[in-house]
Amino acid sequence: MKSLQEAQKFLQENKVKYVLAQFVDIHGVAKVKSVPAEHLNDILTKGAGFAGGAIWGTGIAPNGPDYMAVGELSTIGLVPWQPGYARLVCDGHVNNQPHEYDARVVLKKQIARLSERGWTFYTGLEPEFSLLRRDEQGQILPFDETDTLQKPCYDYKGITRHSEYLGKLTESLIAAGMDVYQIDHEDANGQFEINYTYSECLKSADDYILFKMAASEIANEMGMICSFMPKPFSNRPGNGMHMHMSIGDGEKSLFQDDNDPSGLGLSSLAYHFLGGILAHAPALTALCNPTVNSYKRLVVGRSLTGSTWAPAYISYGNNNRSTLVRIPYGRLELRLPDGSCNPYLATAAVIAAGLDGVARQLNPGKGHDENLYDYSPEQLQALKIGILPQNLGEALDALESDEVIMDALGANLAQEFLKIKRMEWIDYQRHVSQWEIDRYVEFF
Repeated sequence: MKSLQEAQKFLQENKVKYVLAQFVDIHGVAKVKSVPAEHLNDILTKGAGFAGGAIWGTGIAPNGPDYMAVGELSTIGLVPWQPGYARLVCDGHVNNQPHEYDARVVLKKQIARLSERGWTFYTGLEPEFSLLRRDEQGQILPFDETDTLQKPCYDYKGITRHSEYLGKLTESLIAAGMDVYQIDHEDANGQFEINYTYSECLKSADDYILFKMAASEIANEMGMICSFMPKPFSNRPGNGMHMHMSIGDGEKSLFQDDNDPSGLGLSSLAYHFLGGILAHAPALTALCNPTVNSYKRLVVGRSLTGSTWAPAYISYGNNNRSTLVRIPYGRLELRLPDGSCNPYLATAAVIAAGLDGVARQLNPGKGHDENLYDYSPEQLQALKIGILPQNLGEALDALESDEVIMDALGANLAQEFLKIKRMEWIDYQRHVSQWEIDRYVEFF
């Protein structure tokens, strides 16, 4: 939509009664107010008002100003699984200014740095998710009781028995304007992935939030739990959100170079950007993997299916899924992010890391095509391949010491993120698990 009149006509033609003024909190969780369609212009001008202190990570106290969600007209679209509703993506404003704690505002600042060079950052996000149920004891299990294969990836029966849900989700996404092109059963029982076409990075993040809204609510309607939890089962692969990335100038990809002597199809710009990602990988981990559970996915080792499919090693390689960055010809795939990340913050941090690599012309070094899951710690050390932080506390320390990534987030949001996440880490450390009780209660 380019004008208010076009948007109002769109709402009338599609019998939309309510517009969801939608933004995300610091965790990347969708928040909304339902606004009668007749008041669309209010959201576009003044914004929908929220009590800022009731939202995670706004930095607003109970006696502080209102948090106003101001809509971006071009993002208005239908919510096909919720007839009569449309969604309008909003930026947070406080005192009539874009709010520095708002994740979408943070990403826009990094996009502006690229725009100064005439560049556009494109991302293709690959959401993995689990379809679950609870048993009588409250334990989670795959929703389909027959989904029990040791290696279930791409299994016909596994995907067919969820065809009703996957079909409704896919058709809803397509009706919302997303170009879905592939659906598959992933390598854990009850785990799936739906792929849609890459886009400019801000739209990709907006689409990812819409995807999660659709996937969760359609599952709930059908009696399922749709979970983006990074590691719901300890012995199965976790839920990633791989990020394919490239930079374009409006006419061509600036990451692709068919004359690359390595055969990877990468330009000097792409290699420098890659060098920045590798250099800042420990700090990026805190934003791409922001929960305690995330680090059950990033472990060094194997799962029951034969591979975790998650990175643990700071390296890259030609189509190598055991490295942090896989190189599909002419672009980069960051395999680090998981389903719990805030896509706006993760993307902003990746841009900042990559641009630092470009500014300093960092050399990513030699790539690795070997299966690094098979390598011993001694072999990795000999190759000078670093290991990602192995818990949330380590990752937060790495973030706090990384001036480039901290600066990209902005001092206030960065400190708010660290405060909230350190509280989460402390709560986890103090928690007494069933594993500890089973192991120690009579051990001594």
